[in-house]
Amino acid sequence: MIDPHVHLRDGEERHKETVRHGLMLAGKLGLSAVFDMPNTRPPVLRRDDVLRRLATAKAAAGNVFYGLYCGLTADPEQVAGAVDCVREFEQVVGLKLYAGQSTGNLAVPDSSSQKKIFRMLAEKNYRGVLAVHCESEEFFQPELWDRDHPLTHTMVRPPASELHAVNTILETAIQNSFEGILHICHISLPESVKMLEIAREKADFPITCGATPHHLLLHDMMMENPEGLLLKINPPLRSKKDREGLMQLLLQGRIDWIETDHAPHLKRKTRRTLRLRCARLPRFAAFNTCPPRAGRR
Repeated sequence: MIDPHVHLRDGEERHKETVRHGLMLAGKLGLSAVFDMPNTRPPVLRRDDVLRRLATAKAAAGNVFYGLYCGLTADPEQVAGAVDCVREFEQVVGLKLYAGQSTGNLAVPDSSSQKKIFRMLAEKNYRGVLAVHCESEEFFQPELWDRDHPLTHTMVRPPASELHAVNTILETAIQNSFEGILHICHISLPESVKMLEIAREKADFPITCGATPHHLLLHDMMMENPEGLLLKINPPLRSKKDREGLMQLLLQGRIDWIETDHAPHLKRKTRRTLRLRCARLPRFAAFNTCPPRAGRR
């Protein structure tokens, strides 16, 4: 079993999570591999960053394969170097594009820069995995956020943000002759899955998607509870109807991966203690949920 989406921080955020601790947990859960995301501090963007992370994973030892994604920016030289990292290192499992801001500063939110990235990947004959965080910042409404009412986070990043980003990324990939494997991370809406299915009919490359346990099992109104702030995530929890629809698609084999998006954050910080927030999720890990389609790696 593989968890293809984890955040093992180290660096400036080792108080949240570390590679050593994350791999230890993965081993106890019976995972054979985890794939780590690049929005760390400092981020994983270049060969030196990759070497540093691989050295950290090697020092952690254990029997769990440590894979990682190399992040993408709007800098052509950086994109070219990231592609080279995928080809050089077996443990670099793909590239990661943030189409909207999440944790860290790796977002490439404008469509013109996104098109340039896809054109560069085509020019470099990139045929590996490109994982994308799909949220369009033009739909964000940060002024609506009210810490005392955590449910407002669902309005700050509304469903239209994900739907627009998914549609844009799919069209951009098709129009710019992408030749790799396009993976849409942590889908939270049934409509997003249906967009992917339509795009597969037009695309000459594999398109996959993943869903998280929290988007499959929790819904937005749970944020009205006293500890609702602990359910603030990106993309946000959706309606009960959306949650149920997403679960049905999973049971029908129309969602390719369950990915935990494991990302502990600080609950409280004092002078003497740093307490980590632990998500209250079921004891199962991410895995491929349906047989591979032709062309999928």
